[in-house]
Amino acid sequence: MPAKPAPIKKSAKKAAVKEEKLAEPVPETVPAEAPAEEVVAKPAPAAEAPAPEAAPAEAAPVEEPPKPPTPPPPAVPASAPQNLSLDDVNDTSVTLKWRSPENIGSGLDGYIVEYCKEGSSEWVAANTELTTSNRFVISGLTTGDLLNIRVVAMNAGGRSEPVVLPQPVPVREIMDRPKIRMPRALRSRYIKHVGEKINLVIPFCGKPKPVISWTKDGQPLDTKKINIRNSDKDSILFIRKAERDDSGNYEMTVKIDSFEDKATLIIQIVDLPGPPASVKLVDSWGFNAALEWTPPKDNGNTEITGYTIQKADKKTGDWFTVLEHFHRLNATITDLVMGNVYTFRVFSENKVGKSETAAVTKDAAHIQKTGIVYKPPEYKEHDFSEAPKFTALLNDRAATVGYNTKLLCAVRGSPKPKIEWLKNQMLIGNDPKYRQINNQGVCSLEIRKPSSFDGGVYTCRAKNSLGEATVACRLEVKQVTIQEEKAK
Repeated sequence: MPAKPAPIKKSAKKAAVKEEKLAEPVPETVPAEAPAEEVVAKPAPAAEAPAPEAAPAEAAPVEEPPKPPTPPPPAVPASAPQNLSLDDVNDTSVTLKWRSPENIGSGLDGYIVEYCKEGSSEWVAANTELTTSNRFVISGLTTGDLLNIRVVAMNAGGRSEPVVLPQPVPVREIMDRPKIRMPRALRSRYIKHVGEKINLVIPFCGKPKPVISWTKDGQPLDTKKINIRNSDKDSILFIRKAERDDSGNYEMTVKIDSFEDKATLIIQIVDLPGPPASVKLVDSWGFNAALEWTPPKDNGNTEITGYTIQKADKKTGDWFTVLEHFHRLNATITDLVMGNVYTFRVFSENKVGKSETAAVTKDAAHIQKTGIVYKPPEYKEHDFSEAPKFTALLNDRAATVGYNTKLLCAVRGSPKPKIEWLKNQMLIGNDPKYRQINNQGVCSLEIRKPSSFDGGVYTCRAKNSLGEATVACRLEVKQVTIQEEKAK
């Protein structure tokens, strides 16, 4: 194949730089030789002069001629670009891409893309000016042409070796059958609440760009409410504020010539349900009431999942939940309070929540008192009667003359026993020298400033209607000696 370079226009700046480089060697060579001749020619007249004048001439230093500047190295072209490949092709253009040369030589000014029709030897430059990008689109081609394509790198050293596509490229549209790639989340029913925003992105593929169309339940979309935005790779369905009538089967069609692909998207807009159509009090007996109701006329565009039943006492008017998430259409309310009058209401429930209003019974349930006699249970009274019994006994002890002392014991019994204190089997009674206390069965006898005559046997006697008990101890009153008083 002939490798005749294609004509290309260069910018004025690059042409001027090239002319400068070609003109540089001429002025550099001429000035370099001229000074050398002058230096050699000047000493000749000096040699013909008389001898006395020659001595000073010989003493003067001779200037060395300037060295000529080193000429620049010759410009080297870059190596060929690498990995030229076909990126895209359609009926009027071809897109190429490649990698930069491995060796750029004296630099890299840009690339020239050339093409030649199959069977012709004339290469045509696709770009009028050098391109610095590694990607280029050859446009304005004729459908059906078969083109050989090559790319050349340019710098001050000239053209590099070209890199050529291994096979001729046919200029025609590459057909990819249209295909909708429905996201997994949209393959089943898509549910949104009333008032929410819907923004669905559905990707597809196909070449050339397919024609996209949408329908809802077999009819064209209402563009005032539903916005469709299409790109080369996806289609976006957007609804700013969803309403109940936006529910339906949406069908997306992607078509190229006679090929097409369709996908169906089911959108369901749900809302709170209405209250049950009616509710009535069927019967009331004892502490119970039976209710029945009918399903709501408006289910909120989704199935009813249950009902909530509440009761209110006529006295207070406060509502209390009796049953929640109840699935049947009838219920028996139990544990009602005798003598009260009750009203009932029923709410509907679905996936969104509970209905805003409820169906209320017209009739009230009266829980009657008649025929009910309350007989309290009989309990056998426990007999706590017990004869006196000492739980803590008196202990023998010694006291000192003039210092108070106290005797202690504890007793129990029912009825409460009477406590008496005796000294040497004689009843003490209300003698002011003694202080008798009985508190919760703890009995104490305090002897105030005892003398040696207060020693003896003291007895505590407890008695009630069931019997009596006694306990005794010995008290010894000691005289303080002179040595003990001094020690104190």
